[in-house]
Amino acid sequence: MIHPLAIPGPDPETRQPANALPPNACDAHCHVFGPGGRFPYVAESTFMTPDAPVEALSAMHRVLGIERVVLVQASCHGYDNSAMMDAIAADPSRRRGVAMVAMDVADQDLAALQAGGVRAIRLNFVRHLAQRPDLAEARQIIARVAERGWHVELHMDAHDIPDLEPWIRTLPGRFVIDHMGRVPATAGTNQPAFQAVLRLMERPNAWAKISGGDRLSSGPPFHDAVPFARALIAQAPDRLVWGTDWPHSNIKTAMPNDGDLADLLEAYAGQTAIHRILVENPTALYWR
Repeated sequence: MIHPLAIPGPDPETRQPANALPPNACDAHCHVFGPGGRFPYVAESTFMTPDAPVEALSAMHRVLGIERVVLVQASCHGYDNSAMMDAIAADPSRRRGVAMVAMDVADQDLAALQAGGVRAIRLNFVRHLAQRPDLAEARQIIARVAERGWHVELHMDAHDIPDLEPWIRTLPGRFVIDHMGRVPATAGTNQPAFQAVLRLMERPNAWAKISGGDRLSSGPPFHDAVPFARALIAQAPDRLVWGTDWPHSNIKTAMPNDGDLADLLEAYAGQTAIHRILVENPTALYWR
């Protein structure tokens, strides 16, 4: 029996970033939860969250100066992508989606998701959210979506990445490593999991999200995550995107303010790299 963990909502008092983000900036990793009365949560969800609807997400983005959005399907909604698809449909030119689908999803369902703005699927390997996918079945669905020009986002526990590395190296199409591999900042950039991430990023079909600095960090102001983002930027600045991860479910540190997370970009990179990560790279990955 699942006993969902009750989690807090996001900080509603978003602080304006110290420096304006570039025009057409993209939050390439955020979620919508509910509202539950319209888009129910699945019974098997491992966490309970306050509603975090698209209206609240948009209000946060207006403060940050974010103009484009990539919504990632939330595990609390399982394979029912309705809340995400509804949010995309409200502003289809500026929103894209990353869906969660069953391994035996029908081709017509994939086609409907694509028509609605989906450009990728997400596979959850993190043990607190879902049972680890069967690798053979996962390869089959990845090959199917790669034929559509989609990519796969890999959401992994850090300690599993070295074991998964050989499998990841053989994947067809592009793959995206979520949240810098979710590695603990306290273990440093030489830890085996992050070194595996860097090795994978040597591949031309490898991308990563320099999101989740608050997840890597031991706590605010999250500066211990900076060396990890800098290492990725030094290696593959043209294959990185950034996101807030709003509304920050299952966060282990204090709830971050999204303005503070936007300000971390200044510590990560110079203006040229920031423009590439917020504007050019998400265009290449999601708007094609």
